[in-house]
Amino acid sequence: METLSTAVLLGLMEGLTEFLPVSSTGHLILAADVLGFTGPKATTFEIAIQFGAILAVLFLYRQRFSDLLKFPSPDRKRSFAGLYGIMLLVLTTLPGAATGLLANAYIKESLFTPASVAAALLTGALLMLLVEWWTARHPRAIRCNSLDELTPALALGIGCCQCLALWPGFSRSASTIMGGMLLGVRRETAAEYSFLAAVPIITGAAGYELLKSLHLFNTPDLPFFAVGSLFAFLSALLAIKTFIALLSRITLRPFAVYRLFLVIPVYWFMIH
Repeated sequence: METLSTAVLLGLMEGLTEFLPVSSTGHLILAADVLGFTGPKATTFEIAIQFGAILAVLFLYRQRFSDLLKFPSPDRKRSFAGLYGIMLLVLTTLPGAATGLLANAYIKESLFTPASVAAALLTGALLMLLVEWWTARHPRAIRCNSLDELTPALALGIGCCQCLALWPGFSRSASTIMGGMLLGVRRETAAEYSFLAAVPIITGAAGYELLKSLHLFNTPDLPFFAVGSLFAFLSALLAIKTFIALLSRITLRPFAVYRLFLVIPVYWFMIH
């Protein structure tokens, strides 16, 4: 049902879950099914409102993105800025972008199934518990404590892990945060980099899908899009700030447990 209340609820759901390791796909499947908003048009709307969530990252980390447009002096210590910072983001984006383009048809035809999405939620949850167990026993493995300490090898490694997000239900943020932690990046730093790395990969993927589906919409649909994007932006602001604050006190385990509980309703609603 295309009402402004539907746009508000889906926008809130998108913003709250896009950057948390809980799978925005799983949540939007549940919300859209409950609201009776399904089909190609609904799918395109869910893609479009991702731009609202991305704007939240650009706003909160505006100084970081501004630094990417600056060229540090030659004697300045290497940091996440200028061409070096852009290179790190490119290295993180390339594996997922290339894999996504090559496997796009297969993903849409074979992985958007009840069993596949539920399996992705379950697998991601178990891996989160495993990664937390491993990092707790190898505290000395952490060698990157800030974004300015990221190296090209770490950026590429995180990008390869991000490919797991092509499995609907796995979660892009979960794949990048876990990948960073396994590679020796502090949990909070891995989460922050996950937010920044979301901008190029989501903008590219969402923009590509949106362009292919623009024929489904017309001018009267603009308020529906605007409201959904606005609430995605506002709720993403809250989610990102809260998540970063929480990670200084808790681990990823509560999010893993939450995913385990989410498996059953996602599977049930996708069947019915």
